[in-house]
Amino acid sequence: MALKTFRPLTPSQRFKALPSFEEITKGTPEKSLCEIKKRTGGRNNLGRKTARHRGGGHKKKYRIIDFKRIHRNVSGEVLSVEYDPNRTARICLVQYPDGIKTYILAPNGITVGTKVTAGENAEPTLGNALPLKVIPLGSVLHNIELTPGRGGQIVRSAGSQAVLNNREAGYALIKMASGELRRIHEECYATIGQVSNGEHMNVSSGKAGRSRWLGIRPQTRGMAMNPIDHPMGGGQGKSKGGGGRHHPMSPWGQLAKGFKTRAKRKASDKFITQHRKKK
Repeated sequence: MALKTFRPLTPSQRFKALPSFEEITKGTPEKSLCEIKKRTGGRNNLGRKTARHRGGGHKKKYRIIDFKRIHRNVSGEVLSVEYDPNRTARICLVQYPDGIKTYILAPNGITVGTKVTAGENAEPTLGNALPLKVIPLGSVLHNIELTPGRGGQIVRSAGSQAVLNNREAGYALIKMASGELRRIHEECYATIGQVSNGEHMNVSSGKAGRSRWLGIRPQTRGMAMNPIDHPMGGGQGKSKGGGGRHHPMSPWGQLAKGFKTRAKRKASDKFITQHRKKK
């Protein structure tokens, strides 16, 4: 995937960098795999705002993705690579010999006509899903299960990947992009390859209007507010955080820099061999 840039004929085009969509092969989604997606505008069931800066945006339907790869030991053919408005990665439409169609996450480099298989006897090639116990060490993986049979839960966003480092005592050691080393049961399935759309992190909207199309509303800086509205508000003139040097935090007092938000005692800690950002 590549990004396309624009001549700065207008202020919005000066720093704009948008996806080229050159890997997309089909514009309209498969109707049988779409369902209505209800939008809340950041409100809960009481109508109270629980997520700020959300609302509006273009209508979109949810694409049903097969994270479990339920069709085992049978090859399917990739019919198209499509855009999904609900995720950063691309998806591809797969058709199996019995005529059933499913969506899966599109690995980087997959093309129309590629055969993909899921099962213990599948070859460890791009787009195939296998249990961790039979995948060669050093393989690049995505869409990894945390519990056997539950479906892929981690490494699903654009450009993400994990590496199979080792296997010991019925568990596989997976190295995440963050540097975390995690133990996952070897019966869990994972898909070979890196997630597509790796340039997503370099996209620059160029204008506020494109954020509104995506359902993102404007956000006011805490420093620009009054003290009653934000801990960092107030001060004489343009002060750094309310009259004095105030540590950056959320409107509810949660520290924003360097404060560890992970629970000290968490059940999944026993599966983490090496934490991320370990000094």
